[in-house]
Amino acid sequence: MIEKVHHDNELLAIIIPAQFDEPGIHFCTENEASQQIAFMRHPKGKEIIPHVHNPVERTITDTQEALFIRKGSLRVDFYTQDKKYLESRTLHQGDVILLIAGGHGFEALDDLEMIEVKQGPYVGDADKVRFERPNIQASA
Repeated sequence: MIEKVHHDNELLAIIIPAQFDEPGIHFCTENEASQQIAFMRHPKGKEIIPHVHNPVERTITDTQEALFIRKGSLRVDFYTQDKKYLESRTLHQGDVILLIAGGHGFEALDDLEMIEVKQGPYVGDADKVRFERPNIQASA
């Protein structure tokens, strides 16, 4: 089951667990989202028609990031935009998360390998505001 994490009707994240394996194409994001994510499962021999993407001017004001957990486990802590802790989830090998809104922090619970994908260009210190993590005892 694909999980959507919400707070006050705002979508914070989408988690695609490693166990999700429904056939076909499952777009998890709305068409207007600045970062798109989908799960696809096709049978052997399925052809995807070759294509190129047209240059389309886009204005993006938010930064969204996708994390792909290759090894280990990761606790993801969710925060409001004003830095208030909300809740946590634990991701495991093979899980994918798209972080959409609000704040987030992480703790590697095991030796961890993950891949991050986000919009660029990276603008250094202007890209994010760091803040102190509260003492979180929650298990996810």
